Amino acid sequence: MTDDISAVQKKFGSLNEYSIQLNRWFSKTIGVWPLSSSTSKFEKIMTKILIFLCWNIALFVIISGLLHFTLVKEDIVSKLKTLGPISYCFGGGLNYAVLLLRKNDIRYCIDHIETDWNAITRTKDRQVMLKNAKIGRIISGCIAGFMQVDSICFCTVLGVFKQTIKVGNESIKVYVLPSPTYKIPVDTNPGHGIVLGLQFLSAYIVNATIVISFSLATVFACHAIGQLTIMVTWIEEFVNRPQEENNNVCIDKISMIIEHHLRILSFLERTEHLLSPICFMEMFKNILSICMLSYCILAEWSEHDIRILSTYTFAVMNITLSTFLICYIGEVLTERCKEVGNIVYMTNWYRLPDKDILNLIMIITRSEVEYKMTAGKIIDMSVITFGNIIKTVFAYLNILRQMTIL
Repeated sequence: MTDDISAVQKKFGSLNEYSIQLNRWFSKTIGVWPLSSSTSKFEKIMTKILIFLCWNIALFVIISGLLHFTLVKEDIVSKLKTLGPISYCFGGGLNYAVLLLRKNDIRYCIDHIETDWNAITRTKDRQVMLKNAKIGRIISGCIAGFMQVDSICFCTVLGVFKQTIKVGNESIKVYVLPSPTYKIPVDTNPGHGIVLGLQFLSAYIVNATIVISFSLATVFACHAIGQLTIMVTWIEEFVNRPQEENNNVCIDKISMIIEHHLRILSFLERTEHLLSPICFMEMFKNILSICMLSYCILAEWSEHDIRILSTYTFAVMNITLSTFLICYIGEVLTERCKEVGNIVYMTNWYRLPDKDILNLIMIITRSEVEYKMTAGKIIDMSVITFGNIIKTVFAYLNILRQMTIL
């Protein structure tokens, strides 16, 4: 494992770079990555231009879609089928705004991780951190791959190929768009190609906001879990140390453990402050998106178009997976924070002097204050919440199915 640490440092320059590299790549593509004081003026200008372009592309798709949904006269089934992509883009736009507004929180968490990598130098502890960084990196890469492949497939299948529609008693093949537009001629090229290209870019921007949010949550959670694991190791070493050890050394060790615990809790608090509004919007956006896309599957079922059905199904699976992931991360962090107090109690603390026992009681007491990742400070992110989301989706879907008699 020591060789792994050396190899990673040689390849990436630093272990901190290895842990946050994917986050920076994703964030820079849409201008969300927080700039440091050493950033050049040219890069700052380019970032502002990139943000301006991303906003204009996203707003074009969202506004044109909302106008079409509101003003164009269609049957209820057609309107409901367009609501899924519109709600998904709208939620992604809100996520983009939150990420831009919370750049300071992102910078704080990134600097915190870098400080931890610099402060912890013992090889055994770095091995724990590297193991958790690898997990966060793999999950982030998988999220990015699935989400972007899903958006490409969705836009390609629903936008590039002609679809058969019925006009009276005739069936004709025309170009349609993944997200509807209002009073824009898109049935033939070049209008169709231009708008479809903008919708491809918009889909990338929207998915990038989700990828960034979840990859940040994953990397920060894995880092926190690694730090808690290291802290537990330090506690076990402190409890099992030789009793004849110098008293001043013991005081230094327990103070280091307590300070490290407080740093972890401060990091988690800032992470929760960053992710809470994103989780809130993602939860309601995903409920609506899963419900509407599932409704599209039911509406398209009679046509037996495998291409379109597969596209909708893959989209539903990806959104469901991302919802489960953020709920599971919240569950793991809550359980891991609670474990600290239990692990301390299960050590041989009764063999320690009274003063050391009191110091450990402080850690146990602080661990009893339960940490929870929340959605908008209202709903706890947990596996139980994920179950409630799925039940809500099926309830709404059943109501829609009965109202439209599918």
